[in-house]
Amino acid sequence: MADSAVVVASTEDADVDAELVARFLGGDRSAFEQIVLRHQNRIFGLCFRLLDSRQFAEDAAQEIFVKIFKNMHRFRGDSKLSTWMYRVTLNHCRNLHAYRSRRRERDHLSIDAGGANEEGTHRAPELSDPAAGAEEELLAEERRRQLREELDMLEPLWREILILRDVEGLSYGETAEALNVAPGTVKSRIHRARCELRRRMLRRMKLEQDRG
Repeated sequence: MADSAVVVASTEDADVDAELVARFLGGDRSAFEQIVLRHQNRIFGLCFRLLDSRQFAEDAAQEIFVKIFKNMHRFRGDSKLSTWMYRVTLNHCRNLHAYRSRRRERDHLSIDAGGANEEGTHRAPELSDPAAGAEEELLAEERRRQLREELDMLEPLWREILILRDVEGLSYGETAEALNVAPGTVKSRIHRARCELRRRMLRRMKLEQDRG
């Protein structure tokens, strides 16, 4: 029953998007504002996970919606609007990532460095709260931060496929459409990506143990 409800909700969302696209292409500019409201959180979230900076993600999301506005006529409707928007987002973030890498603007925090604040800049580690369970929560947050770092250092395609499938929760079919690959390719690559991420985390944990 729960799965059926999800399918129905997904179908209804697709129908609403299709209607909004038709209205927009027919000259109703207010329809695009509704599209932005419906999808801005997920587009920003994907940008943030791909770029690992709130400031870069906010700028990228705005640029992406400008691209979508200008290229909506290219949306053929053979996939969900959200999937097509994911594809636009992935391409845009890939270009930004390549540009930042060439300009040496991308920072990789060391294990002992502080995390990143909301503007994407570094901050000093904060003192822990003495409340019960605070130490465990700090350790868990540190492990999550390390996981994000290792995820960020994977090959771009593996990183993207893990974010779409495991973080965003897209189906294999939706992930394949967003990446423009066959569903079977997604299944094989997601397995390899998970294995590589697990190998990196185990290596990192072993290095920590050896230092300790």
